[in-house]
Amino acid sequence: MLRYLPFLLVLALWIYAFIDCLNTPESQVRGLPKVIWVIIILLFGEVLVGPVAWLVAGKQRRPVTGDGSTPSQWHRNHRTKFVAPDDNPEFLASLKSGNNGNNGNNKDEALLKDWEADLRRREEELRRTEGKKDGTNGPDDPQPPAKG
Repeated sequence: MLRYLPFLLVLALWIYAFIDCLNTPESQVRGLPKVIWVIIILLFGEVLVGPVAWLVAGKQRRPVTGDGSTPSQWHRNHRTKFVAPDDNPEFLASLKSGNNGNNGNNKDEALLKDWEADLRRREEELRRTEGKKDGTNGPDDPQPPAKG
């Protein structure tokens, strides 16, 4: 098993350098175009020349900040606090004012009113047709049906 370890380490470095090169923005690539670096990594990966060249000379590394803090320390000190939507006053205000992109509340209320009016109209129409079949004018008819 230990005889495969050097091969696996070379393979891991090769894959790491290749993926790092692909994910690096073009503005951070030094010396050669990014496509050339990918070809160098792929062609010379087995002898470690390509991946080591990429890690040493191909990518711009971030400069050390003056205060000595690492990026992870900076991010820990400047976290964005998560606020649930129902606790966020800005979100709640946007719901009340209807400024959520398409004026959804006003549009929905108008649609609901139209549906209710249509439903009332259909119910009244249904009452009239049933009343004609029974000989009455509907359930609200003050006159009893004619006896014959």
